[in-house]
Amino acid sequence: MNTRSFAALVLCFLFWSRASAGPFKIRFVTDWYPQPEHGGYYHALVNGYYAAAGLDVEIIPGGPTTFAVQRVATGAADIGMLNTDGVLEANDRNIPTVAICATFQHDPQALMLHAADPVKDWPDLDGRSIAMTPGNTWFPFLAKKYKLKKTREIPLTYSVAAFIKDPAFIQQIFITSEPFFVRQAGVEPRVMLLSEAGFDPYRVSFTTPKLIREHPEVVRVFVEASIRGWRDYLADPKSAHEAVRKLNPELTPERMDFSYKALRDGHFIEGNPGKGEAIGGFLEARWRSQYAILKDVGVISGKFELTNTWTGAFCNAGH
Repeated sequence: MNTRSFAALVLCFLFWSRASAGPFKIRFVTDWYPQPEHGGYYHALVNGYYAAAGLDVEIIPGGPTTFAVQRVATGAADIGMLNTDGVLEANDRNIPTVAICATFQHDPQALMLHAADPVKDWPDLDGRSIAMTPGNTWFPFLAKKYKLKKTREIPLTYSVAAFIKDPAFIQQIFITSEPFFVRQAGVEPRVMLLSEAGFDPYRVSFTTPKLIREHPEVVRVFVEASIRGWRDYLADPKSAHEAVRKLNPELTPERMDFSYKALRDGHFIEGNPGKGEAIGGFLEARWRSQYAILKDVGVISGKFELTNTWTGAFCNAGH
């Protein structure tokens, strides 16, 4: 028997063993309440992609007090959602965490200003107040790169009420969400994507080295089904949106349509194929760039091996 035939036989045995024991349970914790920004995962779930791969996937909604790293590290979940800098920070704190595929090739985080705000470029933010999440990693980068010595941080409340009332208000947002509510209130916003300033992490799915080591075939089929889910979600979001709205009835069809179009038109999910970007995939240069940025601004010490924090073994195979 040649090497290829033996490998195929082993793979068949692994899948037969898993099938005979029933579907493999995966608890997948997201980074927020159910929303279109999770559309590919819900599409894979409701259309049976995970089930066909021998998985019993439970999507656990996140929220502002959900700490996905801790939940996965302690065994309360198997896979979670995060971003590049969150993965690097976890490893810097000696919490082994491995990114297995990209949810978004580019992060939709941005700053939202009023259309008439005098800020035109990043250095113009000096001396202004910005509502942002405490302990974020992008502001130290902006402050150093653009010499924002007088810019003041104020706590983000996850509401647009203060923005609507105050023409000078600036806040951190997802370009796929907050502008919708602001426009509904009759206010025209302007956004500055953080990626345009050079802070451009992936948003990712991650797990533990243990799950990868003990069940690599499970991780592989989860990633493959998720990538298929995202690809098909971009083609038709209807089934995913129906599932999301049942779980989060506050979302209107108009709000979900806005988010979907922002994701699609901004190419956040698939990126730029001309630069080697693809749904789910990773580029080593992007990881090295983010590592260098966080180390430069003192967010991480960098006393860990970068290649242990991500893998393209599962997400890059079909690209």
